[in-house]
Amino acid sequence: MRLRVTTWNVNSIRLREPLLARLVETLRPDVLCLQETKIEDDRFPYDMVRRLGFEHVYAHGQKAYHGVAVLARVPLSEPRSMRWCEIDHARHAIVGLPGGIELHNLYIPAGGDLPDPELNPKFAHKLDMLAELATWHEAHRDDRRHLILLGDLNIAPLPTDVWSHTQLLDVVSHTPVEVAALDRLQRAGGFVDAVRTVIPAEQKLYSWWSYRARDWAASDRGRRLDHVWLSPALAPALAAASVLREARGWPQPSDHVPVSVDLDL
Repeated sequence: MRLRVTTWNVNSIRLREPLLARLVETLRPDVLCLQETKIEDDRFPYDMVRRLGFEHVYAHGQKAYHGVAVLARVPLSEPRSMRWCEIDHARHAIVGLPGGIELHNLYIPAGGDLPDPELNPKFAHKLDMLAELATWHEAHRDDRRHLILLGDLNIAPLPTDVWSHTQLLDVVSHTPVEVAALDRLQRAGGFVDAVRTVIPAEQKLYSWWSYRARDWAASDRGRRLDHVWLSPALAPALAAASVLREARGWPQPSDHVPVSVDLDL
């Protein structure tokens, strides 16, 4: 059985309904994980996503901000959410997939503009959530489990994950303290970076381009903020990975593009 899992920061599902349909037609994902849905659960467009072929849906959202959802053509089991830092933000959805897979769909805080946790509460929240997630995975690690951790992690860890490593070292999303926090989380679960397993780390690769750029493609000042990680037991199932760069040029786009992996189960 081949399973295609795609993650996409939709940046408001209501605004991107036409793009969602185009994405599904283009990629044909079996499981589509969304972040920044920006909608309450009782207003989520269940009928629309079911018309796209996703009979199984778990939405964990809130009004106007944050929100995560898992849309699937395959059955979901034990859907649930987790809260971090004692803050009621809809940032983490967990579901079971066929093959004994546990999927974690995450939206890590962006962190604001100032990379100083003493002066910027948003940056402090980002680091705190990453630390709590790492502690949780350290405590619950079992290398026999089939886990997927994915989503908008809002950190570009490698020098080739940003348009300029030197110029972005003091810019939120690529600072050394964030990269170290993300590395701790990855090590906590023994996770494998699925996309960089397929696409070499020497190759520049982005999944986000700012709306501020007059011509995003010409300037190409991107960052790889969206990730798919696999636990050690699941990593051998990885068959393919891709980033749909062209989606950034679609009408009324999200500033993020979809990232997909194929698993042979």
